[in-house]
Amino acid sequence: MPNIKSAIKRVKVSEKRRLRNASQKSALRTAVKAFESAVAANNVESAKVALIAASKKLDKAVTKGLIHKNAANRKKSRLAKKLNELVAKA
Repeated sequence: MPNIKSAIKRVKVSEKRRLRNASQKSALRTAVKAFESAVAANNVESAKVALIAASKKLDKAVTKGLIHKNAANRKKSRLAKKLNELVAKA
């Protein structure tokens, strides 16, 4: 544990941020999994809604600095591709 006042504050702040980041990243993964489960169940309507929610979470994660912009765009593209394949099958 640090003794210097500013270092003590940095530890507190970084821990708070780490917890917030972990929470947001977990919510992001949950949104993506919800979309994937809707696709696996061949449910087009719920998949469309889940895709919008997952895209929103991905965009939010980029603005918060959790993931890189290109990583989010790549994930959104792959999710949209899965939805398009599902719609084409149905």
